[in-house]
Amino acid sequence: MTRAPANLLAVRTLLLTHLDNAPGPDDLEPAEVGIVGDPAHRGGYHCGSDRVVTNDYSVVESPRDRAGLTLDAAALDVGGFEVRAGGRTHTLSSFSLWCVGQCVANAADTRDIREIIYSPDGSAVRRWDRLGKRTSGDSSHRWHTHFSFFRDAIKAGRDQTPLFRRYLTTTGLLEDDMPLTDDDVRKIWTWDLQNGPGTDEAYRVLNRTAAMVAQLAGKDVTDEQAIIAGVLAGLTPEKIAAAIPPTMAKQVADELARRLAA
Repeated sequence: MTRAPANLLAVRTLLLTHLDNAPGPDDLEPAEVGIVGDPAHRGGYHCGSDRVVTNDYSVVESPRDRAGLTLDAAALDVGGFEVRAGGRTHTLSSFSLWCVGQCVANAADTRDIREIIYSPDGSAVRRWDRLGKRTSGDSSHRWHTHFSFFRDAIKAGRDQTPLFRRYLTTTGLLEDDMPLTDDDVRKIWTWDLQNGPGTDEAYRVLNRTAAMVAQLAGKDVTDEQAIIAGVLAGLTPEKIAAAIPPTMAKQVADELARRLAA
């Protein structure tokens, strides 16, 4: 029998803890967050090995899925909500767009997500697919957002809460209980060239810093471009150059040369 794995149940619990009974006209209800498909459901990431079908896309299109197939479902549906925090209104659409944006940016805590099927406006249906196979979904995704996870990540029991915890923290729905340390500050200004950009540690430090700065300034924490511009404005060209990893330096130089010649 297809079962709900512990790592997706943890995501479900996290979202309901902070979005159910949240201030606003429409909070998230337990019945709106699902993992296992109903008994008639066959095929796809909501099904485990007992319910997949011949040439099931949730198995055959990725070696990660083929290697990870078990009785566990590997999907999460999140229903509609409209809540307020930090002086702003947060909805299923804004949540979905934020998550897709993190996936497009290849944030470290998104790399186990295969696809997100969502609506940016409650009307059109879009699909972000890490494998680039599909771009849309059925009309039911106007009122719920679907997350598929690579099955090997579910089989390994890998924690899937960090992305959703970041969303809750940056929106002010969850208070970050991990204060910045002196070492965090050092990493912000000198960067950890040994680990390099894109590591879990770097994302943890930068995202908590952005949330704290935005909270103090009373600004939108999702305005990453404004945050980046503010940081760059305080750096000299020498410091920017020193922060670029050697493997990336030539690419940056080539791109600058192209723009100057244009």
